[in-house]
Amino acid sequence: MHLLLESALHEDRLAGLLVLVSQFERASASGTRDDDLRTRLHLFYLDAVHRGRVDNWDLVDSTAEYLVGGYLLDRPIDLLLQLAASESLWERRVAMIATFGFLKVGDSGPTLTVATRLLPDQHDLIQKAVGWMLREVGKRVSREDLVTFLDANAPLMGRTALSYATEHLDPAERARYRAMPRMTREAMG
Repeated sequence: MHLLLESALHEDRLAGLLVLVSQFERASASGTRDDDLRTRLHLFYLDAVHRGRVDNWDLVDSTAEYLVGGYLLDRPIDLLLQLAASESLWERRVAMIATFGFLKVGDSGPTLTVATRLLPDQHDLIQKAVGWMLREVGKRVSREDLVTFLDANAPLMGRTALSYATEHLDPAERARYRAMPRMTREAMG
């Protein structure tokens, strides 16, 4: 895996990361769970992210929910908040996409927390990730959680995030959120 992740070829790094995910899933299997291996794989992944070896949206999107989100399911989410505050685009995206692991087990809390932190981020890849995970809150966990979040935050959201988040709402509701005037946090007091 080390050689694959050090490759200049995107496809090599993707292959190495998918092997890492597979190893993590095997180490996470009930009955044969290996917490030491899970920790080593998680830390190996974080090191690769920090070193810039996970440097494309598809690399993040196919790995973060497992190697960060899956790892943190029974732990505090402080790491997600640290990643969300990073100057690195890829670390911020890892923070948001990692919350998919929580959504898959019915917990929208981490997604809503990280999304709130990333609302001011105007990078298109962060906007898309925030909107996608919020949409998944409504689809997988609770439409009420999504609507409550949108009622409080839609005026603060970028158009891309709002568009993705409201994609599965009925047309009238979607139009209502999209028609809300844009505001900054400072303007809201």
